[in-house]
Amino acid sequence: MDSYVLPLLCLAAFAAGFIDAVVGGGGLIQTPMGLILLPSLPVSTVIGTLKVPAFSGTSFAAYQYLKKVTLNWKLLAIMMLLAFPSAFLGSTLLTYVSNDFMKPVLLVVLSLLVVYTFAKKNFGQHIEKNQSTRTQIANAVGISFVIGMYDGFIGPGTGSFLVVAFIVIMGFDFLHASANAKMVNLATNFGSICLFIYKGKIIWAIALPMAACNALGGWLGAKVAINKGNSFIRIFFLIVVIGTLLRFAYDVFWK
Repeated sequence: MDSYVLPLLCLAAFAAGFIDAVVGGGGLIQTPMGLILLPSLPVSTVIGTLKVPAFSGTSFAAYQYLKKVTLNWKLLAIMMLLAFPSAFLGSTLLTYVSNDFMKPVLLVVLSLLVVYTFAKKNFGQHIEKNQSTRTQIANAVGISFVIGMYDGFIGPGTGSFLVVAFIVIMGFDFLHASANAKMVNLATNFGSICLFIYKGKIIWAIALPMAACNALGGWLGAKVAINKGNSFIRIFFLIVVIGTLLRFAYDVFWK
């Protein structure tokens, strides 16, 4: 590995940690950089290695949110316990099946999401729904299973999809949605990491320095998001979703 590769990967990890802490989607920076700078490694090894810094950054971001945002721990416990095996299952499925067939579908979904978020100015600006406990739990189970599988099977934009799910389905504002998304994302990342450790796909000499940089970015990003509030997070959300949209458009039409 050339001497410049690891510093560039660490810089990408810092930027990814910052963006992921605000609204998710840090994988849009970290994953392409890893695949470009480590072309001689199997894709599964690159993805497995990058899951470690992703987990690290999310952990530090989650800690910052926990200090400022009130969370429903009973609901989160259910979601995290289900998200872990769902991501593990998704990563297992990835070792047998290509995920390319999902990308055109996601391209359409993301296009509609950008238009809706841009047009609806109050989207995610305040808590709108008062749901019964039973409804909340049912929604939480569905979110955890579907997005947990997605994270293990595809990955990019998982944090953003979690934020959307918490806003649209659970009725949270952007700040509370981001805080809860971090906790669930921890579980999905951990589920994938367990599989990749079992398969021997993680290069720790790369993963650990990147993890430190991603954690620093996550810590800083969470502090900025908490201080700036919902309007700032909404702008970042639009930027990241558009970035995700362009990524899938490239995969579908030009790759």
